[in-house]
Amino acid sequence: MKEVVVVLGPGAIGQAIARRVGIGKHVLLADLRQENAEAARLTLHNAGYEASAASVDVASRASVQALAEHAAGLGTVTAAVHAAGVSPSQAPAPVILAVDLYGTALVLEVFGGLIAPGGSAVVIASQSGHRLPVLPAAHNQALALTPADELLGLDFLQPGQVSDPLHAYQLAKRGNALRVAAEALRWGERGARVNAISPGIIITPLANDELSGPRGEGYRRMIDLCPARRAGTADEVAAVAALLMGPEGTFITGSDILMDGGVTAAYHYGALAPR
Repeated sequence: MKEVVVVLGPGAIGQAIARRVGIGKHVLLADLRQENAEAARLTLHNAGYEASAASVDVASRASVQALAEHAAGLGTVTAAVHAAGVSPSQAPAPVILAVDLYGTALVLEVFGGLIAPGGSAVVIASQSGHRLPVLPAAHNQALALTPADELLGLDFLQPGQVSDPLHAYQLAKRGNALRVAAEALRWGERGARVNAISPGIIITPLANDELSGPRGEGYRRMIDLCPARRAGTADEVAAVAALLMGPEGTFITGSDILMDGGVTAAYHYGALAPR
């Protein structure tokens, strides 16, 4: 039976990972907009991959479940890449929490019940989750363990508590890493693994939105003052994903890999530290 790699959010990072882990497999590319998924499918097809396209709304249980059933109909799902999301410049706080927090929990829950033994997944989180101040232990537990359909009802996520899109994004990405750690236990019962990657500024269309948006000056400052003195590339994220999902990463699960060129280090201990 054909092995299937499901990529939710086949943008620059999703496609780069698909190129690394999808050789000889069927790659199912899913996006909120069918035309985006089809464009990614054509790109991979022209590069020699077997690929198909589908639409998915990660903030809809019915939509994610339908995608999972579609993927299972194509073969054995051995890998999943969750790279779908919205940034602080693209959406208000409630939408960010629905897509980036609830959507991730939903994808992990649904595909965790489908992934084949020996399979693996990566979730694309963000350096932003590492710059959120320390949360109360009860909040960490809630973000990690609350059933997906109850997440958005948590008291500390209500509009009166979270109104700024950046705050919502940071909470969502912190929640992604916590949820991955908790889900690794359930995935492990199936003999499968799941990890998160928290990239810094990676040059993609989404990052370009940020660089040209109201927070652009802050983003350029992060690039200029981090130890790497540059932004990252989608291929560099894909290299880490390939390690996590491949045979050399079989002892890694429930982890969150921060790869931000040292921005977080500079934020805590260097030139980017709040004055």
